[in-house]
Amino acid sequence: MTRIAVAGGGTMGAGIAYVAATAGYDSELVEIDPDRGAAALARLGEVWSAAVAKGRLTADQAEAARGRLTLRRSLAEIAPGPDLIVEAVPERAELKRSVLAEAEARRPALLASNTSSIPIGQLADGLADPDRFLGLHFFNPVWAMALIEVVAGPATSAATVEAALAIARGLGKDPVLVRDFPGFATSRLGVALGLEAIRMAEDGVADPSDIDKAMMLGYRHPVGPLELTDLVGLDVRLDIARTLQAAYGDRFAPPRLLIEKVEAGELGKKSGQGFYRWLASGERA
Repeated sequence: MTRIAVAGGGTMGAGIAYVAATAGYDSELVEIDPDRGAAALARLGEVWSAAVAKGRLTADQAEAARGRLTLRRSLAEIAPGPDLIVEAVPERAELKRSVLAEAEARRPALLASNTSSIPIGQLADGLADPDRFLGLHFFNPVWAMALIEVVAGPATSAATVEAALAIARGLGKDPVLVRDFPGFATSRLGVALGLEAIRMAEDGVADPSDIDKAMMLGYRHPVGPLELTDLVGLDVRLDIARTLQAAYGDRFAPPRLLIEKVEAGELGKKSGQGFYRWLASGERA
């Protein structure tokens, strides 16, 4: 395997492209918005520089990785036959299906979605070769998180699963294999905890920082559920909650506070304000 393409230059897509390029793959990042694409490259440049400063990469390794990453304006610019295309656009089924159909036309050996909650069987509707399609759910920040969920859909072949597991390990990730249920394993559990923490903040049980501190000290979570919601994005959490509510009922109904914050543009770290205030440096205020 030598060539990996990623459709979507947001936080997750850019992170996947970074990991692929750093692992030695020719990496193509597709982003139709020029400003967003430029911002993604600038951000990844900072991440490579930080990796060098922390001794995780040498300057030569970082420079070689940068050279393996190419920004594309459309999927049509991807030469036919990449080894893998990963769709990483917002968590909306119709948008994902449209992008996946366009990506499949580039004839990748494997096609994957980075969805965190939408069943792979639903996203496979309309694909010519659903046996070569599956979920590859990465975690944010992609360059720091070891976990990846490999999600086998109803039509995913055993050969596709084995190839995907090999890719995950080649990217330096530690995969878990899950079956195709809405929310898979991690989102179903993580969102349940996050939504309850939001309800607690809404009810005034405690300040967000103390709710987070309780989970970190009492249950040894590395980060609290409200800060994690800020890192993931409140809008992303809301989309996932609505997907899970449709599948499992009102136990996943999004709290009023979450809806209000998203409507107010308080999306977490990426907007500078969520349950916490965030500085331009990426640190909590």
